[in-house]
Amino acid sequence: MSAIHVRALRDDLSFGAIIEGVTFETLADPAVRDEINAVFETRGMIVFKGVEPSSKMHVELSKVFGPLKDHPTATTGRTAEDLAPGVIDMHYKPDPIDPAKGEGLVEKDGKVIARYSPWHFDHCYQDELNYAGVLRAPINAPEGGRTGFVDGIDMARIFPKELLAKLENLNVLYTLDTRLSKMRHGVDFVHLTEHSTTPALLAEAAKFPRAIHPAVWTRPTGEKVLHFAGWMAVGIEGHEDEAGHALLDEAVHTLNRLASGSHVYWHDWEETDMVIWDNLRMLHAVEGCDAKYERRTLRTTIKGDYGLGRFEGGKKIGEVNRYIEA
Repeated sequence: MSAIHVRALRDDLSFGAIIEGVTFETLADPAVRDEINAVFETRGMIVFKGVEPSSKMHVELSKVFGPLKDHPTATTGRTAEDLAPGVIDMHYKPDPIDPAKGEGLVEKDGKVIARYSPWHFDHCYQDELNYAGVLRAPINAPEGGRTGFVDGIDMARIFPKELLAKLENLNVLYTLDTRLSKMRHGVDFVHLTEHSTTPALLAEAAKFPRAIHPAVWTRPTGEKVLHFAGWMAVGIEGHEDEAGHALLDEAVHTLNRLASGSHVYWHDWEETDMVIWDNLRMLHAVEGCDAKYERRTLRTTIKGDYGLGRFEGGKKIGEVNRYIEA
C-alpha cells in the first residue's frame, strides 16, 4: 500500500489531484517521489493537504519535481530564509491609516479588491518558462483571496473551433510590464491604483526584450494546449494592428468566459496546503480580496522549459542576464 493517498481534485474536472500523507519520511522514499511525479505529469496540478507549513518542507517537496531556479526579476521579493534559490515572497499588507486605499486596487464585479491577478502563466516575459511553481499561503484573507486554475488542454478542447483555428500557428508578444492599467486585451475590470513598486519594476522591464510564445502548442503526448493570456501581452507577433489586437481581445474575453464556468478550480487556502501546477500547461489567477485583509503567499520555481519561447531579435537569456547584471 502506498504511503500517500491520491484522489481526484474534483470528479467533474479532467485535471488536478489531491495528495495526503506527505511528510519528510514519505518523501525520502524514491517510490513515493516517482508516484507523485507520475500523478503530476498526468493531472497537471496537485493540491497537497495536511503538509507541515514550513519553508523547509516547501523546499523539500519542490525538489521532488526538479531543480529549483531563481526568479528572473530582482524587483520580486524574496524570503529571508536562505533555504533555496529564489523563494519569492508576495506579501500584501493593508494601509495602516486607511485600509480602503491600498495598492494595486481594481473594481471587478462591483467590488473594490486588492491582489487581483488576471489569468496568466508565469515568466511569460522570458524566453524560457519554468516547469512549475509550488505555492503556499501562510496568511490569507478570511474571504476572497482564492487562487484559480484552468487547464490549457481542457481549454483547447472546449474553445470555439473557428477561433482556435485562427490562433494556431500565431505567437503572442509579452513584456514584464505588469501594470493592470496598461492591459488592453480581455480587460474585465476597472483599474484604480498602482503599486508603490511600479517605478522600480518599469526600470527593470526596460532591460528585457519582448518575449514571444505560441498561443497554442502541442505536447509530446499529442494534446493541444491553449496557452496565452491578456496580462502582460502586447499583441500578436506580426499583427500589431487593429485586426490583430481585435483577435487577441476576442480570444482573451472568450478565455475569461470559459474560465468562469465549471472548468475552473478555485482553491480556498488553508495553512497546511501546498499547490503545484504545470506552468507549461495550466493558467492561474488570483481573485483578489478586500483591501483591508493581509495576504501572503510564498512560491518556489521549478526549473524546466518547453523550448518554444524566444526573445524578439533573437537574443538569448544569457545575453539578457549579462546586460541586466551590467
